[in-house]
Amino acid sequence: MAVSGQRRRPVVALYERIADAVHDGTYPPGSTLPSEPKLAAELGVSRPALREALLLLQEDGLLTVRRGVGRTVNDRPPRRGFEHIQPLEELIGAGSPLRVRALLRTVEEPTDFTTQHLLAPARAELRFWESVLTGEGTAAAPSHEWAAADEVLDRVHPEFARALRATEPAAASMLSVLLGASRETALSAHSGITATLLGRRRGDQLGRPADTPAVLVTQVVRVGETPVLAAKHMLPTGTPALPVLQSH
Repeated sequence: MAVSGQRRRPVVALYERIADAVHDGTYPPGSTLPSEPKLAAELGVSRPALREALLLLQEDGLLTVRRGVGRTVNDRPPRRGFEHIQPLEELIGAGSPLRVRALLRTVEEPTDFTTQHLLAPARAELRFWESVLTGEGTAAAPSHEWAAADEVLDRVHPEFARALRATEPAAASMLSVLLGASRETALSAHSGITATLLGRRRGDQLGRPADTPAVLVTQVVRVGETPVLAAKHMLPTGTPALPVLQSH
């Protein structure tokens, strides 16, 4: 597998610096982070860059913003799930699936998100797909997907491993590739839904303001007890409705 020369995007590197400070106890659970100006000065970064990294940490459940208090450090968030595994481009397409436009197909080292959800060791190499879902007359939806390391996939789901190698750089979502390769393999999954903001980088991709309200959907798909795919999908205001099935 070819490894990109730049393993970590700048915002991810900053994200990891703050996440490391959380995990090493500099900012323990329940503590409040310094104000943005103070934290930016301590880290030697600009406030816009810091704000983007803090937004990602909030999305991934490490931080919570509390009115009048600031950003506080969380324990691990609870998990919630959908009833069915279905590619997002079909799920929100309302009978007319959205198109998947590939922005980036590369390999990168784990972030805190993929370490937690894919159980990936620190120096693993994970396939990362960044896409934008678009449809006629609909708002675009950015999508980030990561696959487990090749050696894990070769062991627990070789058909998925082969399909990934054969389809890069495909105009398809990673989840659709996984489902297409899983006719003989049972999958289970859980998803989480949180309210957030679009953020500067994804706002730039869509030509929309960074403070556009959005819904963040996270997904983890497993074969048995082994996670094989983790994803984050951003649904900004104007995206078609997302159906959620629940049972009692």
